[in-house]
Parts: sequence; C-alpha cells; structure tokens
Amino acid sequence: MAEKPKSMVLGVVAAAVFAGLGRMVIQKVLADRAARNSRVTVPLDAETRARISDALRNPSK
Repeated sequence: MAEKPKSMVLGVVAAAVFAGLGRMVIQKVLADRAARNSRVTVPLDAETRARISDALRNPSK
C-alpha cells in the first residue's frame, strides 16, 4: 500500500501565525522607538488640563 500524503495545512497555518506574531512584535518595537525619540504624549482631557493649570497657578508649599 502507498503511504498517505501528509497534510501541509498545519505547517502552513503555523508559519502564518508565527509570521503574523513576528510582524506585530517588530511593529511594536518600531512604534516604541519612534515614540521615545519624538517624545509624543497623549492628548490630555479637560479635567487633567484644569488640574495642571491650577497646580501651576497656585503652587502649594
């Protein structure tokens, strides 16, 4: 009897998953590096801006 050909689906799916995870890791590293170099901050909401403004106007001793 001839041997059954082995399915390559599992190998292809595994390769796709690892490639996708690798791509996500590389994108995260590059984004973190760009954020660190440009020192970009998240926009502040109105409450946070008001608290900072009050703290600057009325410094506590």
